[in-house]
Amino acid sequence: MERSYSLFLSLLLLNLYLLEATGIKTDQSALLALKASFTLNSSHPLTQNWSSQSYVCDWIGVTCGSLHHRVTALNISNMNILGTISPHLGNISFLVSLDVSENNLRGNLPQDLSRLRRLKVMDFAFNNFSGEIPMWFGFNSKLETLNLRNNLIQGSIPKEIGNLENLKELILFGNQFTGSIPLSIFNISSLEILGLSSNQLSGSLPVDICRRLQRIKSIAIINNHLSGHIPPGLSNCTELSELSLSYNNFIGTIPPEIVNLERLQLLNLGGNKLHGGGD
Repeated sequence: MERSYSLFLSLLLLNLYLLEATGIKTDQSALLALKASFTLNSSHPLTQNWSSQSYVCDWIGVTCGSLHHRVTALNISNMNILGTISPHLGNISFLVSLDVSENNLRGNLPQDLSRLRRLKVMDFAFNNFSGEIPMWFGFNSKLETLNLRNNLIQGSIPKEIGNLENLKELILFGNQFTGSIPLSIFNISSLEILGLSSNQLSGSLPVDICRRLQRIKSIAIINNHLSGHIPPGLSNCTELSELSLSYNNFIGTIPPEIVNLERLQLLNLGGNKLHGGGD
């Protein structure tokens, strides 16, 4: 009986080892495919470091988990990388954090990234990505940070973003988004930062904007085409420290209720058609 148990335990450990070895090999292949989609000169840090001759968890910008020994984070920000994002990146199934910001990356965001079901942080800021935000972004239920700031992304913001029930930061500054802000975004109760400045968004803000946004700390929608009145209901966003709505087409009065925002540190309403609060 004891011998059978020992044999079973040995086989189990062997299977776990084989699964782990296969998994990390998959991660390595995905990252080498990503490297192949870049244009790197011979002196670039990734040129020699990312090699099949070395252990992937020792590569620059790569972090592996201590339990499963799989790649959990990739940070290659600000490395002067030219190129595109390989669809093979979607094979790194244990990835939690992905930061490729401040490079010269271009092209569309591959649909294969939708397979990264554990992803919490996606930072693609300050690149040259184009196309539209794919609808599948809204089906990554664990995503907490989505940063696409300063790219060339256009079209409307998909309403499916409102499905991101754990989203804390939605940062879309400096793109070419058009249309109205989906009402579903104002239903994300976990949202803390909403950054939509320097786009071409139109429409108005919902009257009950703070009904679900109880944790919101920053609303920045400067330099767009929003219109209508500034909702008095903003005074119900009790955690709000920044309210920046400058250079839109808002009309009417500045809601006097704003003085009730005890945590407010920054208020930008210039460049609209507003006048003082009512009596």
